[in-house]
Amino acid sequence: MTNFDVFNGDADGICALVQLRLANPSKAELITGVKRDIKLLSRVDVEKASKVTVLDISMQKNHDALLNLLSNNVDVFYADHHNPGDQISHPRLEALIDMHPNKCTALIVNEHLNHAYELWAITAAFGDNLSNVAEEYAKELHLTETQAIKLKTLGQHINYNGYGASLDDLFFAPDELYRQCVNYSSPLDFINDSTEIMETLDSGYNSDLSQAKQQKLSYESDMVGVITLPDDKWARRISGTFSNYLSNQFPSRAHLILTEIPDSGAYVVSIRAPKIRQEGADFIAGQFDTGGGRKAAAGINLLQEAELARLISTVEDYYSSNIN
Repeated sequence: MTNFDVFNGDADGICALVQLRLANPSKAELITGVKRDIKLLSRVDVEKASKVTVLDISMQKNHDALLNLLSNNVDVFYADHHNPGDQISHPRLEALIDMHPNKCTALIVNEHLNHAYELWAITAAFGDNLSNVAEEYAKELHLTETQAIKLKTLGQHINYNGYGASLDDLFFAPDELYRQCVNYSSPLDFINDSTEIMETLDSGYNSDLSQAKQQKLSYESDMVGVITLPDDKWARRISGTFSNYLSNQFPSRAHLILTEIPDSGAYVVSIRAPKIRQEGADFIAGQFDTGGGRKAAAGINLLQEAELARLISTVEDYYSSNIN
């Protein structure tokens, strides 16, 4: 029988699993992918599985696969911060689900482990654009400003590395990046020892972000800004990070980053709620067939151009009618 670790390929998924395996080493088959590849549970071999750990992927999007595992007497540990849909209760399922906008999966795991490897949780929070939360944790641990900046850079870079249409778009496969990180109880030590990885991600991040900043708004109102990125590797890599950047720069406005899908007349969409609101992105994405996410940040994997006007209208209507 085999253990499986199933995790999102972004900073949150990777850092959550790093914490768990530092605390509880276990030989497991890894299942992950690009950040938007979230229907991962169906890739678990039910016949081989004895225990499955699931981190930072939507229970709602993996509902049937989860039920299949449980009905085949597989033990499942599930930690996540996305909308779970109809939650499942089962004696073989341990589920830690917290949708609070200031929580990410690595912070949930951090509490589960009684703060045993908190620097990795802080790294993930920075990567998930929860900078204020991460900075509070950093202050509690009396980290220096330099140390906090290093963790922020690492979190952002790991998160950036997860975006792409396929693994070919990424600088490092998420499972390989995890295998490098899990060798270190402190991400600060990982940073010091992993010069080549850090330099590769830093160079790519800065180059891609520079190109994104040159793109013009294709639509703008008081409630939402829309930018369309071309069908190119750099654009697919930076889409989520650029969404976070714009959210921080213009905190009172929602943002839609559209990345063209070739020969389809369609887009991949990153949705960011206004930074001052931190809610509604999951609801908006859920109005579209391939949409999903969490309150502050969500996405749509395939949006036809004909539906773009409806998406913009949905965003504007939501934030106009739900004023705090």
